[in-house]
Amino acid sequence: MKRTFILKLIPLVLCVFGSIIVFGQDVIQIAKNDGTLNFDGVPDEAFWLKARQFELIMHIPNFEAAPSEDTKTYISYDDNFLWVGAFLNYKNPENIVSTSKKRDEKSKNPDSFGILLDTYDDNENALAFCTMPAGQRIDFAVSNDAQMMPSIYGASSLNYSWNTFWDVKTARTATGWAVEMRIPFSSLRFQEVNGRVQMGLLINRGVSHNNEVDTYPATDPKYGRLASNKPSLAQTIELSGVESKKTVYVAPYITTGVERTNDLNEDETAFDSSKDNKLTGGVDIKYSLTSNLTMDLTFNTDFAQVEADDEQVNLTRYALFFPEKRMFFQERSSIFDYKLSGPSKLFYSRRIGLDEDGCLTPILGGARLTGRVGKWDMGFMDMQTQKNNGNPSENFGVLRFRRQVINTNSYVGAIITSRVGADINDSYSYGVDGIFRIFGDDYIEAGVAQTTDPEGTDFSGGIENTFYRASWQRRSEEGFAYDLSYAYTGENFDPQVGFLSKYATKGPRLKFQYGWLPGAGSKLFKYSIDGTFYESYRVTDGGLDTGMYGPGFSLNTKKGWFVNLDLNYRIEGVDEEFELDDNVVVPADKYKTYTSRMTFMSPVSKPLSTTVMMSGGQFYDGNNVTATVEPIYNLSASLQLSAYYNFSHVVFANRNQEMNAHVGRLKFLYMYNTKLSFSSFLQYNSVNNVTVANFRLRYNPKEGNDLYVVYNEIRPTSDYVDNGLDEPQFLNRIFQVKYVYTFQL
Repeated sequence: MKRTFILKLIPLVLCVFGSIIVFGQDVIQIAKNDGTLNFDGVPDEAFWLKARQFELIMHIPNFEAAPSEDTKTYISYDDNFLWVGAFLNYKNPENIVSTSKKRDEKSKNPDSFGILLDTYDDNENALAFCTMPAGQRIDFAVSNDAQMMPSIYGASSLNYSWNTFWDVKTARTATGWAVEMRIPFSSLRFQEVNGRVQMGLLINRGVSHNNEVDTYPATDPKYGRLASNKPSLAQTIELSGVESKKTVYVAPYITTGVERTNDLNEDETAFDSSKDNKLTGGVDIKYSLTSNLTMDLTFNTDFAQVEADDEQVNLTRYALFFPEKRMFFQERSSIFDYKLSGPSKLFYSRRIGLDEDGCLTPILGGARLTGRVGKWDMGFMDMQTQKNNGNPSENFGVLRFRRQVINTNSYVGAIITSRVGADINDSYSYGVDGIFRIFGDDYIEAGVAQTTDPEGTDFSGGIENTFYRASWQRRSEEGFAYDLSYAYTGENFDPQVGFLSKYATKGPRLKFQYGWLPGAGSKLFKYSIDGTFYESYRVTDGGLDTGMYGPGFSLNTKKGWFVNLDLNYRIEGVDEEFELDDNVVVPADKYKTYTSRMTFMSPVSKPLSTTVMMSGGQFYDGNNVTATVEPIYNLSASLQLSAYYNFSHVVFANRNQEMNAHVGRLKFLYMYNTKLSFSSFLQYNSVNNVTVANFRLRYNPKEGNDLYVVYNEIRPTSDYVDNGLDEPQFLNRIFQVKYVYTFQL
């Protein structure tokens, strides 16, 4: 295997940046506490008198104003737990909003309280522990300094699929509600230096009736809608005498059920039926090697409880991105993140155990090691899949290192991935990347990566197997901001353990914005104007693949209303015809179009909130109108309804072709209490001609002890086949019961 310029560059970059001193910051000491308390949700024992108190300040709607409601917050710790207590007071307790008991509730309708811990004080990653008046556990992981807002495609810097072991209790008081949290140090990864541990701390309180968020420390809303979740804005705290016990969690599971399938044969002349009775088991093991290193092992891995993907309609020439939902791949998953361009990644865990159609391939087992070694954040993973349904047995591997350099907001790293199959070509990739805060809110990002050639035998050393990118960003929503970037993807660059939406393209992306935060005297919270210039050229012939140019405007009110408007001039250079569905084809040609898009959101702090998106205009050599509506209704603390409907009407009049695409979703969630819930999930996709149903009961008396009863069904619509065959009642139907019990050794 040839040594390339990138391989030679890796040790040089790591050595140079590894020697640069990292600047320090102010630190607040938290005192250790040897008192006792009654864990009942009310922090009124003498224990809390010795705890550190924190004063919150208003984040929104009026930054740095005094909070409208009083909050008393305490943090302390003992040998085993980090303790968090709070009194959430109200001038009128009838203003308390409690409309959910859901584990990992994302809605901003109920009141809330929580903390984020940047456990390595790295200013990029954090773990969140939150609750609401009903006392449910809400935990999620933050990555990439909360730079990526949740999108319709699932990508986000907030990962709600991450869960860990901790407890919370709440109680109603005469003046509001109160909370106590205990977070085991064995659930946190941190680094001890000379007997001391430093972490970043953010405290958040949501006051729904005022559409208000209060924080500690003060977090400027100019850093965007996720500013209160940004580890780079956290206050560093210090604990001494903390030890993370080498805890071992062993979680065996058993799954039983039955699956029935009706598959259309290759000649499309009949449906073949099959039945599979399931009885299987496996085990997951989590072992804390040290306070900052965790080993996870899995054998005969099972994901029966994972919710089905959201149905999508693809009106582009490019691959759709689906988020990872499987628990094993969640903890510290941000360490494996290596950004390419857009949603593309050099490592994409959905490549493991899921084929191109999203069907499961059994995972025999694997191992993952995450944490910190010296000053280096590191992640290692190796997984082995089983031969199944024509898919070969494969081994997937990834090794990632990152560390701070220059200052507390700058990093450099390296990654290596592998995909080795029993009867396919092996594939490897590697790269180096960096994020550098050069001054103020200005950052430079850069990365270079290579993959093996199509035969999987060698790194060619040529540009055709290479990806590189560079960007200069000003990360602020107040005043002048920008994102100037350039990316190149070689003709043979193909990360087989990654996700690539566009192949063999190059070009610049420029986005400029000017934003205003009017302040306390205005009913407006924020408004901005922006402009986009984006061009993507084909590497093969230099032709323009995509061009997009145009202005935009957005506005937020202090009551929570949001409006966005974009106007775009697009150029689409289609070099090969492609299908939108079986009856609609877009021919190869160069298309110039004008489009507009409007997004409207009502206040998410209300029991009923709605998002509406509309777009329309020219579409290749035709026209397209798309409308989307997504309401969420919190009927009570026990009942939540949500819906989604997307309609696209595409017409190519000159070719007498027309397409109507419908995607609908209806979700129903009933929460008997914070431990027992029932959910249903119904979907319809007119392009795939299927309906999908998912029903799930979950009983979760404590973390690590779970009972799932799951029913999934995929039904064809009347036009699933067009050759006169009668469609079967269902294409796939599966009923499963899964029980997991975790032992702590």
